[in-house]
Amino acid sequence: MPNDLPSLEKTRESAAPVDEAEVTIDTADGVCDAALLHPAGAGRRPGVVMFTDIRGLRPVFRDMARRLAGHGYAVLVPNPFYRTRKAPVLTGPFDFTKPEDRAKMAELTSPLTAEAKTRDVTAYLAFLDTLPTVDAKAKAGMVGYCMGAPYALMAAAVAPDRVGAAASFHGSALVTDRPDSPHLLIARTKAAYYFGIAESDDVRQPDAKDKLREALGAARLPAGIEVYAGCQHGWCVADGAVYHQDQAERAFGELVALFGKTLK
Repeated sequence: MPNDLPSLEKTRESAAPVDEAEVTIDTADGVCDAALLHPAGAGRRPGVVMFTDIRGLRPVFRDMARRLAGHGYAVLVPNPFYRTRKAPVLTGPFDFTKPEDRAKMAELTSPLTAEAKTRDVTAYLAFLDTLPTVDAKAKAGMVGYCMGAPYALMAAAVAPDRVGAAASFHGSALVTDRPDSPHLLIARTKAAYYFGIAESDDVRQPDAKDKLREALGAARLPAGIEVYAGCQHGWCVADGAVYHQDQAERAFGELVALFGKTLK
């Protein structure tokens, strides 16, 4: 499927000043702490939910949300691990190559069943529409990084008439052989999509992009799917060891272009 999303000509424009707040979201399973960032001043903007990678809500994701909000969006960044503890959920050095560090994640991720994630995205979308900074008549956007990418597809499936665009960058477990594989949700959505795939992920699972294209083609949805050459899983996030600045900038440009065309 060709990339039929807009060019990046307008994504380099100056961003607006941004207001930030700490908010809480009532969910079926408790109270989720989150960051909310939006352009300063009065007015309603399209709502966006940004789903973090496995290290959760932390300063780098506030920075990413701030930059996106400056382009005219009210951006909500939930703590996906609120059932266990408030953000930041990890402190100090963290190295995924160390078994003891990887073991720390089990406590955080074990409550995150598919059903729990679905309840969460439903609550996040409902919360967006209560905010005076959000234009509930405009389509909402979803963007997920690593483990956050399946959340973006879930949200698009939970509210197909509300979610106009969903983006994934170095998404994790988007295509599996399970009957609840996130890519199968595409059939239930009406969104435009962009998938930025790390070269390392493509090497590990080369057929994932083809299955995504097949699902998107069957649903007749506009999409861009690109493999980012020279990039490792996690390249978009600046506090990670594999951050690739030039390619992260390109990914951000694609995100702004996608939202600029669809969130109206």
